[in-house]
Amino acid sequence: METNRREFLRTAAIGTAGLMMGGASLSAKSYKKVIGANDRIHVAIAGLGRRVGAFYKSMAAPGNNIELMYLCDVMEKQRTKAANKVSGMLDYTPKLENDIRKIIEDKNVDALFNITPDHWHAPGSIMAIKEGKHVYVEKPCSHNMAENDMLVAAMTKYNRVVQMGNQQRSAQHTIDIIKKIHEGIIGTPYKAVAFYNNKRGEVPHQKAAPVPTGLDWDLFQGPAVRREYTSETWNYNWHWYGWNYGTAELGNNATHELDVARWALQVNYPIHVAVNGEKTAFVDDGWEMYDTMDATFKFEGNKTIKWDGKSRNGYSTYGGGRGTIIYGSEGTVFVDRGHYKLFDRAGNLVEEVSSKQKEGGLALGGGGGMTDIHIANFFDSIRGKAELNANIDDAAYSMAMVHYGNVAYRIDKAFDVDPKTGKMLDPKAMELWGREYAKGWEPKL
Repeated sequence: METNRREFLRTAAIGTAGLMMGGASLSAKSYKKVIGANDRIHVAIAGLGRRVGAFYKSMAAPGNNIELMYLCDVMEKQRTKAANKVSGMLDYTPKLENDIRKIIEDKNVDALFNITPDHWHAPGSIMAIKEGKHVYVEKPCSHNMAENDMLVAAMTKYNRVVQMGNQQRSAQHTIDIIKKIHEGIIGTPYKAVAFYNNKRGEVPHQKAAPVPTGLDWDLFQGPAVRREYTSETWNYNWHWYGWNYGTAELGNNATHELDVARWALQVNYPIHVAVNGEKTAFVDDGWEMYDTMDATFKFEGNKTIKWDGKSRNGYSTYGGGRGTIIYGSEGTVFVDRGHYKLFDRAGNLVEEVSSKQKEGGLALGGGGGMTDIHIANFFDSIRGKAELNANIDDAAYSMAMVHYGNVAYRIDKAFDVDPKTGKMLDPKAMELWGREYAKGWEPKL
């Protein structure tokens, strides 16, 4: 039975991959009548921090027909906390594991949810894909452009289903308004402004400290260059403590809105990138990156995407904490996680539609109906019943904008991009195409 089940899931995934890549493969419709034990997906979750709470409902939903085999984290108390949480939701007990490599090696695991810190996203996902796992990888799906390319190559080579956690791709109100934009509701879309503002507080300076009890510090670092432990690092503040682990606010949040902007304008790689990034609040605290950024991405066809990010200034510039504004020759659209508004060229409100799915916006961890639907889409794609809403080969273009913005900030210089290959046409920028890895941890296909 187990062999038959895994063969079904393997065949279904190849069929879906064929659909996604335009191949003449089995249609999703041909799988609709396949139900029962062969349909059950064995799942592991790696990374049990703030975001994991957004996944529990989907793991327990009968309609998803999955078995949660593993809860994995490098911090013991995170494993215990997650186990206690799911104990009241499931009628069985998942195994607790410290090492992501062990769950990847388990041939009974069909799918990995990779919600580890950023530096683990692509390397851990590539490891899993090579072992035959389907992967749901949280944003950002990669730490740098080299990993971006490798992740897409792994998906293609091993015919796995790989979805990024850009859940607004599964929001029906967003799907509907993007379709209308593509059909010409606002004429020719030429510019999008993606924005995020929050009121994050002061961050402690890093100080040498003992490794916290229960933390596997070596495994937390994984692919990253080794260093001694400093206080406050493992629990979220790794986002702001240099580039060894995090991708700053562009990777942490801009991924979502830049993705919607690019989707609306139907563009891939830009041709020019320029940013102005500064640290503007608590200038003497431990935050080591920009907390405010204006970025401009120019594309072929006279199209532009701008990013307005203010991590530590809560002023509501555009009437909300996060969202995307799309300008066209005949009108404008405002869309966020809660609704969309359609305006004519004169600025008159023509239509407003609210989302039926509630989703977290600025709160750490987030979660809600959009995440639930996004996860269900991932499972249905594994079974061959649907196409992915955020296939990794498309999501990687949005991820590239994140990396370009961070590179431009780090070298303090604008640069051009080859729109065919995505290569940055500046030698200094290309020095940051990849990263240095701990010896023996380099991702390999």
